[in-house]
Formats: sequence, structure tokens, C-alpha cells
Amino acid sequence: MRARTTEEDGRIALIQSDIWIGFPRAEQVLDRLQGLIEAPRQTRMPGLLVHGASGIGKTMIARNLSRKYAPDYDPASGITRTPLLLLQAPPAPDERRFYLHILAAVGAPATALSARAQNVASLEVRVIALLRDLGLRMIMIDEVHNLLAGTHREQRRFLNVLRYLSNELEVSLVCLGVSEAVDAIRGDIQLARRLDEHHLPNWRDDAEFSDMIQTLIAAMPLEKKSNLKVKSLKQILALTGGVTSRIFALIKDLSIDAIGTGEECITDDAIAKWTPVWSRHANSHRRLEKSGV
Repeated sequence: MRARTTEEDGRIALIQSDIWIGFPRAEQVLDRLQGLIEAPRQTRMPGLLVHGASGIGKTMIARNLSRKYAPDYDPASGITRTPLLLLQAPPAPDERRFYLHILAAVGAPATALSARAQNVASLEVRVIALLRDLGLRMIMIDEVHNLLAGTHREQRRFLNVLRYLSNELEVSLVCLGVSEAVDAIRGDIQLARRLDEHHLPNWRDDAEFSDMIQTLIAAMPLEKKSNLKVKSLKQILALTGGVTSRIFALIKDLSIDAIGTGEECITDDAIAKWTPVWSRHANSHRRLEKSGV
């Protein structure tokens, strides 16, 4: 492959960075979330459970909203307002670990606390006090399916913590996770009644998928237009299983190749020859086994 120019390296770096594509299904979820965060406070704040396959785009949506409602420091009052707190659920439903994650997220690391002050009750009091001062309006918990790693009793306790924080702070609670987590959330009837469910399905062979692919390719810094046949769109769907993260990986990979070869567009032939990264690893492993390595 020919040597790349500095300009081409810059475009490839742009492709490799996080890219937000505002396709309708993502914007629909964002609209619902924005409505929740802007809603007036009430005793029982409404919330949302966004669920779907791993890699379907839940985290991407959460991060986009988090950037829109980033912490804002007021130099006059010396207070940092944080309307949205985005957290990842701990690997298991552990109350203490969850409170420590919250403290670290708001700039109060656990190392500043004495061993005595790190029991669950003390952490709870400290977390509530700190979050109340932030002007918080929404707590968003990503990877909420991690609670499935615990026993039924541990799951119920963790869900109680989420409900308690929402009640005490009068903030909306948003949970994001794979669909298997839905049954666990429904195990807490009071919480389930408060969280509307929004399912993000895998992409299908329809106009919405075609529009998304065209929008995604148009966002790639290529010098030529990519005119793909319907057959290529079907192949993209087959190669990726309709999972958003895999679709993005495929288009980015082919875009980088197009710059490197000087083709400057994604072609039907390139899609026909493309193999997923996971397939490459499997094929490489099989070749090593055949060679006796």
C-alpha cells in the first residue's frame, strides 16, 4: 500500500474518533430523555428503561445526552451545576461500590474518606448531600444488566437503592442495558411502574436501514460519493447482524481502506471482499492450528 499523506492521516484519525450520527431512532430516544430531564420536579419522577442488544447504540445515546448537559461551573457562586449524572453500574449489584462510584464521579474520591465513613449508611448520607447540591435532574445508569451477576436478594437491594435516590432527590432515573435486564427491573414493581420501556431493535432490511447507511457513509471524509447497490446493503446487514457498533466498524474500516488505496469511496466490490474482525481472528487461529504452531 502506498505511503499516506499528512492530510490523509488526519482524515483517518477523524474516522477513528467517536462519530455521532443523528439517525431517527436515536433522536427519538434523545427526545424522550430530554423531555424527562426538563420535566418539572415531582414526588415520583418518571423514568425510562432503554434496552436492546449489546452494541445497538445505548451507550452512544447516553454519552451524547451527557455532553449536552455537561457540568457548568458558576464562578460567581462557586457552584458547579450538574443536571445529568451518567454512571456505569458496578460489575455486581453492590450498594457500597455503587455509592463509591458516585462519589468518584462528582469529584469526591474514596481516598478522602476514613474507613469508618465508608460504611453503606455513611456513604448514603454523603452521596445524598452532595448530589442535592449539584442541582441534579437525572441519574443515568448504563450497563444496568450487571445487576444480573448478583443473587435475587442483591438485585432487589440494588433496585431499592436506585428507587430511593430517585425519590429522595426528585430526579428522573434512566437505565440502559441488554434486554435480559428487563425482567430484573420488573422484579421491583414500584420501580417498573415508574420506568417506561423503550426497546432498540437490531436493524432490519428496510428504508430506515438504507437511510442510516447513507447518512453514515456521507459522514466519512471521503473525496468521492459511494454508490452502493441494494445487494451490498443486504450484505452489510448479514455481516453485522444489524448491530449498530458492528455497522459503524465495517463502514469505518472500509473508509480507511478507501483512503489508503486512493479509491476514496466505498465500493460494492470492497463490501463483497470484507470480512469481520472476529472472523479474521478465527481464520488466523485455524491457520495456526493447521501449521502446527
